[in-house]
Amino acid sequence: MNKQLLKDTLGWGFILWLIGYALGIVLFFMVPPEILGWVIMPIGIAITLLILFKKIKSQDWMHYVWLAVSWTIIAIVCDYLLLVKLFQPADGYYKLDVYIYYAVTFVLPLLVGWYKKAK
Repeated sequence: MNKQLLKDTLGWGFILWLIGYALGIVLFFMVPPEILGWVIMPIGIAITLLILFKKIKSQDWMHYVWLAVSWTIIAIVCDYLLLVKLFQPADGYYKLDVYIYYAVTFVLPLLVGWYKKAK
């Protein structure tokens, strides 16, 4: 694994997760918890697309596959450790918005990688 791939997978993966985490904490005081994920998701998608198009320079399809896999694993592990275990939400954490968030986290790098490769 080269240095750039490591930076893109672990670095940007954790930063993107951290942005969502911080938004969740800030918006928790302004938005009802049951719609919090739905409010954060479009913001997260926009930021993720910005990173994928502006910061990730690779044209290699496998680079984007690694991003999809690693970013999704980072999201699942960090959510579990720093949301589920730490805050122990009374009504649970895993709902439709969370599953869509994981799917989008996986699919966006693949779509952008496919787009860049086709271009």
